[in-house]
Amino acid sequence: MEKKIITAAITGSIHTPSMTPYLPITPKQIADEAVRAWEAGAAVAHIHVRDPETGRPSPSMDIFREVITEVKARCEMVLCLTTGGGMGMTAEQRVAVVPTFKPELASFNFGSLNFALFPVMSQYKEFKFPWESQHLSMTEDFIFPNTFKTLREFSEFFKENETKPELEIYDTGMLNNLAFMIEQGHLKKPVYLQFVMGILGGIPATMENLMFLYKTAQETIGDFVWSVCAAGRHQMKMCSMSLLMGGNVRVGLEDSLYVEKGRMAKSNTEQVEKIVRIAREFGLEPATPNEAREILGLKELDKVNF
Repeated sequence: MEKKIITAAITGSIHTPSMTPYLPITPKQIADEAVRAWEAGAAVAHIHVRDPETGRPSPSMDIFREVITEVKARCEMVLCLTTGGGMGMTAEQRVAVVPTFKPELASFNFGSLNFALFPVMSQYKEFKFPWESQHLSMTEDFIFPNTFKTLREFSEFFKENETKPELEIYDTGMLNNLAFMIEQGHLKKPVYLQFVMGILGGIPATMENLMFLYKTAQETIGDFVWSVCAAGRHQMKMCSMSLLMGGNVRVGLEDSLYVEKGRMAKSNTEQVEKIVRIAREFGLEPATPNEAREILGLKELDKVNF
């Protein structure tokens, strides 16, 4: 059977503790969720970390190390470390995971955008921690910066450490950025694209837009492996569409807090199990971590620095 890579985005930096009691916060919770996602069929875990006391997104290398060494000790899954970080982190804080840990895979956001979370504030009367309301409200006047200078500098870190970039594409203009950076020699094909859909400030999560992204990537890039993730209620619909179109998928509590309409996901595992069931209905099987390494052309796990 054809194999598809399933990524579990474990905790992210978007959702806050007041939004769900099931959000992994401590290093142990994040590591446990990654391992359970692997047991359910995820080949890759996308890793952000949080302050274990408050749940606030954190750039701490010590917390990253605690999480990823624990996961590596317990399973062979591919760990994709974030260079998106959290709102307001500096570029230096965000990219530090690449030279520090030399991971097999890391995210690489490929353009600037208005990354807006503030509309969800109206859904909550109070928050557990003071930082949560500030974290959400500041996005009304926030640009997630990924300039061409940042793209060039980040590209060098990825090359120097033999880390494969997972290129986060939030809109079609970022494909134009990518084509330019390939032409300039900063990245080599085949590249790995993650179409990120449904963020306010990015491309809406519709089937027509996914087909447009894919067609534009074919015309501008030509040679690529690809995956899809989508925010909130769009998650399973767009991931199912990706599977039907030949792509890979990302699920997890970073992207959606629900497993279906009206029912919160109690773990990342529930979402992984659901997309595995959907894939098998289409005659597809989840790739193992080693099969994912082969598909993506990753270095071996023994070449990381953790």
